[in-house]
Amino acid sequence: MKNGSGVPTLLIVSVFFIACSPEGGTRASKGPIGGTIVLSSAADADILLPPLTLTLLGKQIVDQIFDNLADIGPSLNTVGDAGFTPRLSDRWSWAPDSMSVSFHINPKARWHDGVSVSAEDVRYTYQLVKDTSLASPLSSNLDNVDSVSVVDSLTARVWFHQRTPDAFFKAASPVAILPSHLLKKTSAAVLRESAFASAPVGSGRFRFAAWDRGARIALKADSTNYRGRPNADNVIWLVSADYPAAALRFLGGDADFLDVVKPDLIAQVKAKGKEVVVSPGSLDYGYVAFNLRNAKNSGPHPVFGDREARRALVMAIDRSAVVRSVFDTLGLVAHGPATRILATSDTTIGLPYDPQRSSVTLDSLGWRRGADGMRSRGKTPLAFALIVPSSSPIRNRIAVLLQEQWRKAGANVRIEPLEVNTFGSRMGTRKFESLLNAWHIDPTPSSVREEWASSEIRSGGYNATSYRSPQFDAVIDSAVREMNPDRSAALYRRAYRTLTEDAPAMWLYELRNAQGVSKRIRPTGIRPDAWWANLAGWSVVESR
Repeated sequence: MKNGSGVPTLLIVSVFFIACSPEGGTRASKGPIGGTIVLSSAADADILLPPLTLTLLGKQIVDQIFDNLADIGPSLNTVGDAGFTPRLSDRWSWAPDSMSVSFHINPKARWHDGVSVSAEDVRYTYQLVKDTSLASPLSSNLDNVDSVSVVDSLTARVWFHQRTPDAFFKAASPVAILPSHLLKKTSAAVLRESAFASAPVGSGRFRFAAWDRGARIALKADSTNYRGRPNADNVIWLVSADYPAAALRFLGGDADFLDVVKPDLIAQVKAKGKEVVVSPGSLDYGYVAFNLRNAKNSGPHPVFGDREARRALVMAIDRSAVVRSVFDTLGLVAHGPATRILATSDTTIGLPYDPQRSSVTLDSLGWRRGADGMRSRGKTPLAFALIVPSSSPIRNRIAVLLQEQWRKAGANVRIEPLEVNTFGSRMGTRKFESLLNAWHIDPTPSSVREEWASSEIRSGGYNATSYRSPQFDAVIDSAVREMNPDRSAALYRRAYRTLTEDAPAMWLYELRNAQGVSKRIRPTGIRPDAWWANLAGWSVVESR
């Protein structure tokens, strides 16, 4: 399991200052109060209702507006409750048998409409996230939660089915608490279309101000927030149609921050007198997912339903060459569903680049080359569509490289760029053959269940490939329950090996996060898992 010594220290081009907060976590050192921070984004948010938010920008926004019960500390430790920072809960206590934990709500916490946050809000939120009619992707985090009882107006007791190493993390950190007084009269099935989902009311240090879809999202400081007012008065995300437009806004001075600086942009950023912040790793990886079911979900896919065919297609790709070409030194070859900053990661697993073995395997499976070099089996061509979000130039570039390498292997791949919400919908409903996705994993290794366990082949579940493996499920279930960190890590690595050998996906790259920062602002407490986690502590130090 993850421990403090397993997290690398950020490599920072310019020096930012971090100080201890009275809450016991980390926060920015005190800076000037006031001003507006402008951030540049290459894509819009999808929805601002935390249990349903899938896009990265949506996550950045809701994390400012809403609070969880407790936040993971800078060490990214998910075992027990050591190092967690109080949020809505100012203290908590465990039952002697560790089968329940009681969260005491900070009595100063208020919703942005002035109503006090209560234990009932916690109970309502957990019930909502677990409600199958909502189909929340976060629901698997609460699989181990049996129920929530209200002890008194400020105390919510969370009951678990069993003791697990990351029970506290999953109960306290991934789920943002929602205002029951505003939502409880609305059916969970229609919350997605509610006004609240586009103009939310939270308890976080920033309030929602405006959302002009496709153009900007604005937040304003909650000046009387129970955790203290943010340094900046306003934070605005400028939404661009694509990455080049987002980068141009940053380089031109219209924005103070760019969350992704590609290798070929670094020189321009520095030439403009701006800073670059680089981390040695992250919780972000990119991969190609194969849909193991056919278009009608009535049987196996003619190509991807065959384990050996999937393995052959993975071995046909020189992933190292792809990563070097696209990311230079800001990318690492991925080896599975755990990035290098997780203590359970294993860089020895994964199928090798072996085009000769790939060719022999495809021949043996009956996929024979024709006069044009393309393969077919009988009248069935070795062909499939690869969907990518049109707003991601990185993934579109990778798609072209993959298309060419698969063409050499005899596979005819059609690239299908889609608007990001359409891409997400097709992924969620499993209406694709293959897709090129980027994934931001939780710091707890148990999050691997969310995307790959058989139980997640359901409405709202992340297992978009329909991968089923009793062996993987059994080992992951054992890893999740194992209280001994060393034995648990060994089980996770065993599960990763099973998964990568079965090849329901091809893991391509891990990111070394690089962000661009103007000298107008002083960002503090940038974390490898979420640069925006301490946005309320950022300061404006120069006027425009």
